[in-house]
Amino acid sequence: MKRYLILEDGTVYTGEAFGSTTFSPGEVVFTTGMVGYQEAITDQSFANQILVFTNPLIGNYGINNEDNETLHPQIKGVICHQIARVPSNWKMTESLPAFLEKNNIPGLSGIDTRELVRKLRQYGTLRGIMTDTLANTEKTVALLQNSTPTKGIISKVSTKEAYVNPGLKRNIIVIDFGMKNSILRELNKRNCNVTVLPYNATASEVMELNPDGVLLSNGPGDPTEMESAAEMVAEIEQHIPIFGICMGHQIFALANGAQTYKMKFGHRGFNHPVRDLHTGKIAFTSQNHGYAVDPASIANTDLKITHTEINDGTVEGLEHIKYPAFSVQFHPDAAPGPHDADALFDKFMKLIDSHKEVPAYA
Repeated sequence: MKRYLILEDGTVYTGEAFGSTTFSPGEVVFTTGMVGYQEAITDQSFANQILVFTNPLIGNYGINNEDNETLHPQIKGVICHQIARVPSNWKMTESLPAFLEKNNIPGLSGIDTRELVRKLRQYGTLRGIMTDTLANTEKTVALLQNSTPTKGIISKVSTKEAYVNPGLKRNIIVIDFGMKNSILRELNKRNCNVTVLPYNATASEVMELNPDGVLLSNGPGDPTEMESAAEMVAEIEQHIPIFGICMGHQIFALANGAQTYKMKFGHRGFNHPVRDLHTGKIAFTSQNHGYAVDPASIANTDLKITHTEINDGTVEGLEHIKYPAFSVQFHPDAAPGPHDADALFDKFMKLIDSHKEVPAYA
């Protein structure tokens, strides 16, 4: 069955349909990851986006019950050159097309994904929609040009109610801006007692739980929409150690007077080299973001840059010079991806422990 991708510039790609027949506009972005399609598709940082895989074949090991990053993925479409006809893996519970159909996610295969990615790299992120008919294409293009697919998206993907993931050691609050389950897994490995709060949690709600540390999670969309979250961070960072990841990194920057900007086509994949400016060491990292911190805005803040991306110089890490708080633009939870940076969770634990040893005086 034929299926089409229509872009806001009027370009139409024709391929083969798989997955769902539910169509919604989304930002068309690409990932360079060679594996990990299940984790990418279920990553809420891709909410309301149509994801193009540069790896020519996906679906070859199916879907399993262990690697989902959320139970209800909000991605608006999957595009690949070829979908595996006969997937095989001992953990597999269903095929990728069956998983997409069950979760109302349309798929498109058989197009020249190299050409599409070249367009996105040249012109930047474009809005698009999948469809099974080319009727009213001009009207569709006009609608795309006026659409804002990711506006307000964090309010839709964040948890609506607080919940606990129990442990016996440090008491950690996670602010959910679209959190990956792999972040909870890393905290579980360290036996943390975790309480997950919605994106709009206030400083008083956080402090009432007497946390040892606060982790600001990843998430989709424009960080400047999270003004109230930035205000909350600005208040609690004076009292509690903070660790920001991806969206959390950007909100941490905004809370301290820095600025963010929308990137041309973003960083999405598992092979991004990042230099630690303290040690000079390079780590390959997992990344998924379309916004970044403006390095020129750091100068007049209490922040210092700790990590940079080697390819384009993007700010990849920040640290507060007065408070026990730091952040990174990449995913140290690395699901999937290299585990070069997972020691950052241990750094957070040590920061918490050293902060607890410092007596507080009224």
